[in-house]
Amino acid sequence: MTRLTRRGALGFGVAGLGAAACTTTGTQPAPAGANGAFRHGVASGDPTTTGVVIWTRITPEKPGPVAVGWGVARDSGFKDVVKRGTVNTAAGRDYTVKVDVTGLEPGQLYYYWFTVGRAASPGGATRTLPATGKADYRMAVVSCSNWPFGFFNAYREIAKRGARGEVDAVIHLGDYIYEYGTNGYGGAIGKELGRNHVPEKECVSLDDYRARYGQYRSDPDLQAAHAIAPWFCTWDDHESANNSYRTGAENHQPETEGDWTARKAAAVQAYLEWMPVRDPVAGRAREAIWRKFDIGELATLFLLESRLVGRGEDLTFDEMFMAPDAERPAIADKLKAKINDPERTMLGFEQEAWLAEELKASTASGRKWQVLGNQVTMAHVKMPDLQRHLPPEKYEKVSQGSKRFWATARYGFEWNLDSWCGFPQARERLYAAAKDAKARLITLAGDTHTAWANELHDNKGQKRGVEFGCTSVTSPGAGDSMPFEELNWMMPEANDEVLYYNAFSKGFTLLTLKADQVEAEFVKVSTIKSRDYFASTDARFIARENEVGGMGGLQRVMGGGGTAS
Repeated sequence: MTRLTRRGALGFGVAGLGAAACTTTGTQPAPAGANGAFRHGVASGDPTTTGVVIWTRITPEKPGPVAVGWGVARDSGFKDVVKRGTVNTAAGRDYTVKVDVTGLEPGQLYYYWFTVGRAASPGGATRTLPATGKADYRMAVVSCSNWPFGFFNAYREIAKRGARGEVDAVIHLGDYIYEYGTNGYGGAIGKELGRNHVPEKECVSLDDYRARYGQYRSDPDLQAAHAIAPWFCTWDDHESANNSYRTGAENHQPETEGDWTARKAAAVQAYLEWMPVRDPVAGRAREAIWRKFDIGELATLFLLESRLVGRGEDLTFDEMFMAPDAERPAIADKLKAKINDPERTMLGFEQEAWLAEELKASTASGRKWQVLGNQVTMAHVKMPDLQRHLPPEKYEKVSQGSKRFWATARYGFEWNLDSWCGFPQARERLYAAAKDAKARLITLAGDTHTAWANELHDNKGQKRGVEFGCTSVTSPGAGDSMPFEELNWMMPEANDEVLYYNAFSKGFTLLTLKADQVEAEFVKVSTIKSRDYFASTDARFIARENEVGGMGGLQRVMGGGGTAS
């Protein structure tokens, strides 16, 4: 048996990703693409200075418990093995396997694999967090990977860059799967591409969610991105149901889909089974997955939970726009009162208190950056006036629903009540906590399927941080329904906090934390309708601390251009 190089072990051949399947014996991992027992690849996540979670799933030949071997080595040839063991899995956890490997060295690159009998999994690479120092740390930030809308070329690009040593970790900010059936969101395009959801119906039960994760994890590009680096993951709404909150969801109808609590529990269980995350500690609700990670002396990464624990009821503009014009101002006033209720929370008061204390602990320890792995946009944003900015022939093509939504600024509303704009008092409490901690706040956001570079200010106009919103992997943005190039400049022109907006691209953000600055590179792929694509940089921004220790403004670094892939 030939010795595997790092690329070979991870299934990266000269011609690209996804080497042909082969049969292996012993403990040497198979190349990516090997099926049999390991049809869903491998993954790692939640790294600490001395540990990491490694994951796989077994497709058993027959029902019943399965003994799964695992190993971790310092070298890609899997000769210098530092940890190994055996765990059992069964149908009760959908034959998934998670091992929290401990006793590792800080800041070390490791390689891992799994075995069942004489069958071996593909190999994976992972890395523990540094314990000290302020060396550069690079994270690919992704969200919103909707299977039927297109191919996961962004994941493939991340895997390629990871194979070149350019990505230390991946942050997934949610909407890893989507719950819709084939007759729902994306179904028509899925039929065109031959890429539709399984199961065909909307996910409601535990079996539904498990099957949907199984479909997504069968994708070779997603498998390759998981195999190349550890992931930090948190969920948004579609891992359960669209616009979910503590007591319900926009896309949950109790009369036909049963109790929300049961559906939420099923969604959480499937997520914890299929994702490389640590389970919540004993005594805490299973959906309370907020947590933090210290990256040497460089930064603290906070992964927030903003859907299922503390989020208040979903508020919409529907009632206002269904009413006659004369009645809308009064309805708008009532809606504003609900939005500005100080008891309204995005995170819940327990998580708010935890974050406030941990921000203080991070700055007190001398860590330079406080990074929020957060699901939805935080900046103050109002919709620009489409009718004023678009030529008449383009405005006529805008749907009535879009016209109503984009007209909300006329009534004094921020743009998206499902984002922090719908929780302004909670946002101010977070900003106050950042101020008290003297935090240098870097907020990451997904959800909108568009790219953002924002400067964050509290209600007194004081700068509290910067925000980088990543575009989607495949889900459609505003530019897909309104293909007008004016969108990209209209949003920054209408909002002081918005410096950059891209409503059209699909891709990811490459975030590099440095001792003296933070860099955000917005990477886009040329298409998601074909597996043949190229990648390019649409924009780069840097942020530095200001003269009194807080966050300075964003500076756009011009450049970019196509990158062969």
